[in-house]
Amino acid sequence: MKKVRVGLIGCGFISEIYLNNAKEFNFYDITACADLDISRAKATAKKHGVEKVYTPNELIQDPDIDLVLNLTIPAAHADIAVQALRSGKHVYSEKPLAVTREEGQAILEAAKESGCYVGNAPDTFLGGGIQTACRLIEEGRIGRPVSATAFMMNHGHEHWHPDPGFYYQKGGGPMFDMGPYYITALISMMGPVKRVTGAVNVTFPERTISSEQKRGEKIQVNTPTQINGVMEFHQGAVASIITSFDTWHHNLPFIEVYGDEGSLVVPDPNTFDGPVRVRRKDEEQWSEIPLTHGFSQNSRGIGLAEMAYAILEGRPPRASGDLAYHVLDIMHGFHDAAAQGRHYELSSTCDRPLPLPEGIDQNNFHERMSVK
Repeated sequence: MKKVRVGLIGCGFISEIYLNNAKEFNFYDITACADLDISRAKATAKKHGVEKVYTPNELIQDPDIDLVLNLTIPAAHADIAVQALRSGKHVYSEKPLAVTREEGQAILEAAKESGCYVGNAPDTFLGGGIQTACRLIEEGRIGRPVSATAFMMNHGHEHWHPDPGFYYQKGGGPMFDMGPYYITALISMMGPVKRVTGAVNVTFPERTISSEQKRGEKIQVNTPTQINGVMEFHQGAVASIITSFDTWHHNLPFIEVYGDEGSLVVPDPNTFDGPVRVRRKDEEQWSEIPLTHGFSQNSRGIGLAEMAYAILEGRPPRASGDLAYHVLDIMHGFHDAAAQGRHYELSSTCDRPLPLPEGIDQNNFHERMSVK
C-alpha cells in the first residue's frame, strides 16, 4: 500500500500522542520532525524512531514530505501552513486554524492555489462518543434538533499550567482555547451556522499564578474571559454556548441537544469517549447508548489519519480547513457582536462533516473506509 509521508513541525508536549497513535496505521508514516530547538527535535526523533531531523524550513523544502503536521503555537500556525502549501504540501494543524480571520483566509487561499488539502484539529468529533451522537441524530432518535446548550466553565489555568500567561492575551481566552472542541462538535451534529451574537466580560483583570514554576507572578488579562454566545444554524436550531475562565464551580452538562421528539446528552467534546444518553418524549428515564464507533480512547491524531487516507483517495478530509475556518469565524463573531452590540452574519460556511462508517476503529480502518 502506498503511504503518505508526514513531516512533523513542533516537538512539544502534544507531539507525543500524535507520534504514538501514528503507529496504529499502515497508510502513513511520520518520517521527519523539526523544531526551532533542534535538540528537542533530535530527542523526539530518537525516542520514536523518526528517520530525519530538520529545522522547520528544511522540512518544508524536503521533496519527500507529502503532508506537514503543524504542531507549532497558534501564532505560528498560519506562517508554517502557508509556506508548506506553497511548497506543494498538504497541511494538518492543531487548533485553531489561525489567530485571525485574515490569516485563516490566507491559508485557504494558499491551499486553493496549490491544489493541496488543509486539515485541522480538533478531531475529537471523529471519536466514538460524538460519532455515536451524530448517528442518533441522523436516525431521528430525538426528531429534528431545535436547540442545544454547550458549557465549558472553569477558573482558568494559572493554578496548574507552568506558563499560563498566553491564555489571557489576544488569541487566547476560553473561547479560542476550548471553543473549537464545542463548536466543531455542534457543527458535526447540526451543520453550519448562519449568524451569532454574544456578550463578553473580564471579571478578573489581573491573575496571580499559583503553579510552582512562576508562583506569585501577575498576569494582566487582555482578552475576554467570560463569553456567552448564541448560534443560529442554517437548519433552524439555536444553540447557547458559555466558555468561561471566571467560574469557580458549576453543575452544568458539556453539551445537550434538544429535538422535537426527545433530548440527547453529548459527552465532553475534548475527549473521544462517552457516555451518550437519550430520552425520548414519552420515556421516563434516560438510556445510555452503547458507542457505535471506535476511537473511544485518546485518539488524538485520528483527524490526521483520516486526512492521510483522504489524500490517497483524492478527496477532502473530514476535519477540513473550511470547517476550521468556519469555527474561527464563529469565535471571532461572538467577540465582534459583543463589541458592536449586534448580530454577526457569518461570511463563511462549510459542509457538515460526513460521519465515519459505523463500527470503525484503528484495526479495521482501511476495510471500513473502502466500503462505498
